[in-house]
Amino acid sequence: MRIGILGLGRIGAFHAETLSGLGAVESLVVSDPFADAAKAAAERFGADVADSPEALLAAGVDGVVVAAATDAHPALIVACAEAGVPVFCEKPVARTMAEGVEVLKAVGGRDVPVQIGFNRRFDAGFVAARAAVRSGELGTLHTVRSTTLDPAPPPAAYIAASGGIFRDCSVHDFDIIRWVTGREVTEVYAAGGNRGAGYIREAGDADTTGAVLTLDDGTLAVVSNSRHNARGYDVRMEIHGFTDSIAVGLEDKLPLRSVEPGVTFPAGTPHDFFMDRFAAAYRAELTAFTEVVAGSRPSPCTIADALEAGWIAEACTLSLHEHRPVALEEVRQA
Repeated sequence: MRIGILGLGRIGAFHAETLSGLGAVESLVVSDPFADAAKAAAERFGADVADSPEALLAAGVDGVVVAAATDAHPALIVACAEAGVPVFCEKPVARTMAEGVEVLKAVGGRDVPVQIGFNRRFDAGFVAARAAVRSGELGTLHTVRSTTLDPAPPPAAYIAASGGIFRDCSVHDFDIIRWVTGREVTEVYAAGGNRGAGYIREAGDADTTGAVLTLDDGTLAVVSNSRHNARGYDVRMEIHGFTDSIAVGLEDKLPLRSVEPGVTFPAGTPHDFFMDRFAAAYRAELTAFTEVVAGSRPSPCTIADALEAGWIAEACTLSLHEHRPVALEEVRQA
């Protein structure tokens, strides 16, 4: 098949490399507002270059990967859907929830699959955790703990445009909690602090947060996030049931140091970058997209799925600023 890529920054170039190595992909067409980026990708991967999204869609592509800036996501998703071309788009669907809802409405009546990029759904550990929950081997769940700790904060310009830590970082935890447990979040309570980079505080954001989510069956999910984890990139999940407990991310590259006498775990070099931690998951995610394009499977992460994680992020943001519990229905109606 022939796949188009819109946007060739860090993640777009990474996706181009991954797609070029998939057996189902015969050729690539790339486009980026910065001509040098498109040219470099074309030379590296033997891709054709389109000088605009419209030209790319007219180039006989079977599917499109959108890795452009967030502000461009809504128009590009809708353009692909209107052209009848399956589309994979990195999260978020749009900068605001209102825009995201409009995108859902715009493509909802079309028989064109849209896949949103939440790569943890394709990580082997999280896949195994979901299977364990669904099989019932853990018994009734009572507690979930989900952690995402970045080794260092992104630049000030990124923070200013990110929408805040819950919308930018924690949203991955929110999505994977829903996906693994199969439950919906009904209420949140969030807190945060700033003891690191001053520009995060100046942007009105927090650099370290904690949130307690109440799921619709009474299970409690505790989410911990920080922009400052000097030992490395730490992504983990614990799932506790009345019969058994399991963990995702408890492996030798875990960026955590045990101080128990005689304990040498973890013994590996800590993960220091999300592309390192989730390299295999990204490949599985784009492999899944080629199956979506081929019509052999439905979208594994729809716009509606992405918006559900977004509503949780909205509720946590409001809870942080107003120091109170927030029901999901409150933000949906706002």
